[in-house]
This record gives sequence, structure tokens and C-alpha cells, in this order.
Amino acid sequence: MAAAVRTREVSPVELADHYLARIERLNEQVGAYVTVTADRAREQAREAEKAVLDAADPADLPPLHGVPVPIKDLNMVDGVRMTFGSAVYSELTGFADDNVVSALRRAGTVLLGKTTTPEFGLPCYTEGGVAPPARTPWDPSRSAGGSSGGAGAAVASGLAPVAQGSDGGGSIRIPSSVCGLFGIKPTRGRVSQGPVVPDLFGLSTNGPIARTVRDAALLLDVMSGHMPGDLYAAPPAEGTFASFAERPPGRLRIARSMEPAVPDAEVHPDCVAAYEAASELLEELGHEVVELPRVLGPELVPHFLMLWGVMATVTPVADESEHLLQPLTRWLRGRGEATTAPQLFQAHAALQGALRAAFPVMDGFDAILHPTLAQPPAPIGYFHDQEPAENFDRQTKFTPFTAPYNISGQPAVNVPLHWTSDAVAGGSSPQKGKPGLPIGVMLAGRLGGEGTLISLAAQLEEARPWIDRKPDIWTA
Repeated sequence: MAAAVRTREVSPVELADHYLARIERLNEQVGAYVTVTADRAREQAREAEKAVLDAADPADLPPLHGVPVPIKDLNMVDGVRMTFGSAVYSELTGFADDNVVSALRRAGTVLLGKTTTPEFGLPCYTEGGVAPPARTPWDPSRSAGGSSGGAGAAVASGLAPVAQGSDGGGSIRIPSSVCGLFGIKPTRGRVSQGPVVPDLFGLSTNGPIARTVRDAALLLDVMSGHMPGDLYAAPPAEGTFASFAERPPGRLRIARSMEPAVPDAEVHPDCVAAYEAASELLEELGHEVVELPRVLGPELVPHFLMLWGVMATVTPVADESEHLLQPLTRWLRGRGEATTAPQLFQAHAALQGALRAAFPVMDGFDAILHPTLAQPPAPIGYFHDQEPAENFDRQTKFTPFTAPYNISGQPAVNVPLHWTSDAVAGGSSPQKGKPGLPIGVMLAGRLGGEGTLISLAAQLEEARPWIDRKPDIWTA
């Protein structure tokens, strides 16, 4: 799209109108957007079109000039409604641009709107009191995941070409897996978190969700950057991430593990099949695949859960608004408020100590393969309709592989290599024309190693293309 805009084959106004029309017609089915900024999108598109027509050389325009990109509703956009996925903030208007929003604006993007997210981004599914549930278009009876569920639903449904998401415990990789997309959780400090919301523990980062590796790599290029006040900075990349999508990865040493860090988590046969098929494909492509020794075990889970409860308290909520919170949020905030400062520091120290022991082992590999999730896409209500303790227990067993890389800060990607062969209402699959559900696999890399993951994922994409896999809604 960016190339077609620069060569004047397509107008930014045409692109904006196309996506706005699809959003108006189809958003209710998948719950991708909580706020649609149609007037702003058309104004920005007209400005982008004028810039193309006035440019002496359109090749000099920004890399995503005129391309529509939505923003997750955990990220603030000046002058646009901002809910944090919560009824507590249903009337808030953004009063600043997050740094990642400013970066996307400088890249020339057009804002379609804000994508849905669960309350404060805490759950791994996107259901709540502000907007309809985000649904995977492969089977609308199932969740699009979370907390970037709206972003995943938008891209998978053709309601956006790419999307910005964020990931504090798997929130880019989870919706990418259940929506059949490629998503990147970058290295800690790769993308600035400021200026409004702090990132005290370094668990969360912004990142791209896209249908192809090249698109995600380009989006990561424009999102990346360090700003004064950031607590973390990633190692500099060697060239652009987009260039890595064009580079052969060479022969890599890849570790693999299907042993979940969460006790009693069971890996579904479909997820096992995806993991084994990916292992075989990596070996077919010439890579060395070996078993990963246990490095981050179940003893770390209570420390992570303690941090998660404390993080739930960071967003301020007035006493008179507490009743508006979702039961899970109240439960998590209660756990966080009961945590003492010494307990918090001890948990943080324990995680850091474990990482110092784990990195020498993990750094012996170019990449590490896991299932992205332990289960196929979950039905709407599977988590949300439970009491908070049961809800959270189900979530941890659904996502036992993702959070360790938020703790470590390493980059990790979801690669949509596998679809089930089972018939599922509302979806479609290229496997002999039968419907199916997407099942992703995760590849993690060394700190600063996004380039290697992008090169490897591009090789996998070329070997097993997924771009032609589209749910029925794509042609609606």
C-alpha cells in the first residue's frame, strides 16, 4: 500500500474509505474497534494525498505515508477517546500522544481508530463492559485473545492492513496465534513506552501485528526508538528490520521446549502437532534443532503473578468508581494492594537472579521454539464467565509459554504455520477447503535479536506461505 501511494497508483483517501466502509459493515461481528475516528482518518488521508501530489519526488515521503494503522486503546492519542478498556474511563479524552503514536504519525500513517482491549490490558482475552468481545474471524464463537484482541481481530478480518499492539505477558503473540497472524514482541526498550504510562518492571512493550513478516518488520522499524526518561534501551539493530526480512538466516542452532512453566498446564494435541510440524520444517530447512534444558521453571510463577497484581494497581481508580471495575480487575488489584514493598522487591530480585542463571544457557542458541499457547482459541466466556480465581487459573494454563519472555525482555514472535483440519463454524481453511482454527508457534531470540527472528520467520513464510489463508469475513 505504501508503495502504491508513493507511485500514485492508489490514493490515501481511497484506502481510508475502503477500511472505514469495512469497519462500518463488519466491526460488530468481530469487536475489533471500540472507537472509530472516521473524520480524523479522512482528514489525515486528504492531507496525505495532497502531500503525494505536491511532492517533487514521492519516494522521499515517510515509509508508511497514507497507510491506515489503528492504535490499541491502552495507548493514548491526543484528542481521541481513551478508555483503557474500562468503564471507569469511558468519558476520558486523550490529552497527549504516546511516543509510539508519535512515531507512527511521523511515518505518515492514518488513524482509523482505537482497537478494543480488556480492562487495563490485564487478561489474555478481550471481553468487558466497554465494547463487544473481540472475536477471531476464523470462528466468531471464539475469542480473539488479548490484550491486543481488537488489533488481532482487525487485521485478521481485513479491517486494518496492520496494527499496533502491546505485550506484557503475551498480549501480541496470543491474538496473533488465535487470529492466524505474525506478531512481534520486541526486545525490552526497543520501543519507547512514554510519556504518560510508566513501565516500572519492563514487562510490557509495544509491537506490530501483521499478516506478513515484511509488513511487521517495516512497522517495527517505524515504531522503534528510545526517548529521554525511558527506563530501558535495547541493543542497536544492525540495519533495518525490513532488511532482515530479505536476508537468508543461514544455518541456525535452535532449541525447543514444550515443557510449560505453569504447573498442571496441559498442551493440547493440536498445539503439539503445530510444534512438531514446525520442528520438522526447521530441520528440513537445514537448521539444527535440539532440546532446551529447563531454564525458567514453575518456581518463578508466583513472583510473576505478584508483579502482575501490583501492575493492576498502577492505573488510578477513584473510590467512587471501584464498583465499575470488572471482577477480575478488582481481584487482581486486591492482591496487588496486599503486597508489601519488601515482598515486591524480593520477587523482582528472584526473577533477576533466575535470569542471570538462564541467559548463559539461552544465549547458546540463535532461537528457541515453543508452542505459542497450550490450547486452541478459547470460546467466548471461557475465562470471563468464571469467578476471578478460576478465571486467572484458566488464563495461566492457556498461556504458559509467553510470559517468561516478558520477564527476560527477549524478543519473541508468533508464526502462523498451522491450522487445524477440524470443521469449525464461521471459518475457512485452504486445507482441502475445510474450515479450521489457526495454531501458532513461538520463536524467541537473544536480547536484541529481532533481526534473526525476522529472517528465520521470513524463511518459514516462504517455505509454508500463509498469506492466502483468509477467513470467510475477508470477502464479505
